[in-house]
Amino acid sequence: MTDTKTDKDDETINWFAEFRGLALMLLAVLMFHSFIAKPFYIPSQSMMPNLLVGDRLVVTKYPYGYNWSSVSFHLLPRSDWRVFGSAPEYGDIVIPVHPVRSEDYIKRVVGLPGDTIEVRNSQIILNGTPVKQEMEPDLPLPYDLNNDCGEIEFSLGTNDEGQEVCRVPILRETMPNGVSYLVIDSPDVLGLDTYGPFTIPDDSVFVMGDNRDHSADSRAPLASVGGGLGGAIPMSNIGGRAEFITFSLDGTANWNPFSWWGALRDGRAWSKLRPQKREVTTSTQTPAQPADETVVAE
Repeated sequence: MTDTKTDKDDETINWFAEFRGLALMLLAVLMFHSFIAKPFYIPSQSMMPNLLVGDRLVVTKYPYGYNWSSVSFHLLPRSDWRVFGSAPEYGDIVIPVHPVRSEDYIKRVVGLPGDTIEVRNSQIILNGTPVKQEMEPDLPLPYDLNNDCGEIEFSLGTNDEGQEVCRVPILRETMPNGVSYLVIDSPDVLGLDTYGPFTIPDDSVFVMGDNRDHSADSRAPLASVGGGLGGAIPMSNIGGRAEFITFSLDGTANWNPFSWWGALRDGRAWSKLRPQKREVTTSTQTPAQPADETVVAE
């Protein structure tokens, strides 16, 4: 009997080529995440009412140039180098890396290099001028497993469709460049309603969370576990800028794919995170006064 081999028997797997292809694919993903954009998940309430637990975002890496913190998973050693660097604007939502731990935070830029910043009774004072705050009607937010409406000043209610919502008292804050966004001013549980004055060093920014009394930000001191950012953040520690929400989950999703669609929150997908700019015609106002303002298209 003559031995015969089929074509399949003659085939051998080129494991080197297989691993090379996989390595190139992983490298391409890492390069895209490090130099173009990457996804980001909101795990805390520090940026309410604008960002909720369960939101998924896209963070772009190029707006302020590249540095060690741009590289995903923080594979590079810490350093102060930066290439193609540019400065953020007031109101940008950025991704600062903790000064000691390899943890990504998400906060809003409220102070730029050379500014003197102070906080009095939860109101920002920039270079001696109070940043304008205006009272607005309570904001209805989703009430679900990812937002239990547990803060003492929040209240349960219903919207026009009869759905249960979490009503949140808010203020509208407008920065000197006309950028306007919503913030929450709660009872001062962290002792952060008074801060400074502090002059921001060159090539650094001062960041705060929009949920002002529940945010471990530049006002809060460093700690071995938890804690804040301990002051101004060097631009070399800023890993990107938040651009828009891709989708948001209410906390009911699990490993069963059939649960994913029902866990999506309505109305949050593709929401832009670059704040609206307004032209303010009155330069100084008390927190409760309305302002005469015109929306300026970006």
